[in-house]
Amino acid sequence: MSTQMLFLAMLVILSSSMQSHAVQYTVTNNAGNTNGSVRFSRDIGIPYSRKTLIKATGFIWRLFQQNVPRDRKSVAKVSLFIENMAGVAYTSNDEIHVSATYLGGFSGDVKREFTGVLYHEMTHVWQWNGAGQAPGGLIEGIADFVRLKSGYAPGHWVKPGQGNRWDQGYDVTARFLDYCNGRKKGFVAALNKKMRTGYSDNYFVDLLGKSVDQLWKDYKAKYAT
Repeated sequence: MSTQMLFLAMLVILSSSMQSHAVQYTVTNNAGNTNGSVRFSRDIGIPYSRKTLIKATGFIWRLFQQNVPRDRKSVAKVSLFIENMAGVAYTSNDEIHVSATYLGGFSGDVKREFTGVLYHEMTHVWQWNGAGQAPGGLIEGIADFVRLKSGYAPGHWVKPGQGNRWDQGYDVTARFLDYCNGRKKGFVAALNKKMRTGYSDNYFVDLLGKSVDQLWKDYKAKYAT
């Protein structure tokens, strides 16, 4: 077989493998003619939303070091819905729901904010949750850690070192996890991998050699001044 034919055969095999593990992404605007719906269509749009879902998935897989399908959740389809509802967004059963009401009332760069929200919510699709045993604050903190590393953290987030508890959630826990990840590159990926089948605070000891409470004290002390 010639080099060219071998190369083409490898491309066919790779293409077939990628298709077999492909994820379908759909975006639906159910918000009617509301201000939020109009702003979504004008400033964001369905094509950009779908593209962002795909980019976020790839980013999360790389950040979590999930280089092969067996390391990831088995998800065939991710659906995004723009709806008139309270709050900002939530994810359930591989469905992401974003508030058109929130988008309509947002005063800053709504496209950037929307993108950050999608990176957070897509993390909930792909992350492991310790078989339901992990603290909710940690789950949300990992999602915001992904948003932080993607470059879409908003300016109103707490600064490093702020917060009352390591598992306070969202930006507080995201900043703490970023500190831990700085102590050992790939820490969050390793933590997420451990959370595939369960959860224990001792995972922090296993990965960093210190209890999570001691790590939190060290983190607070680092930024005390």
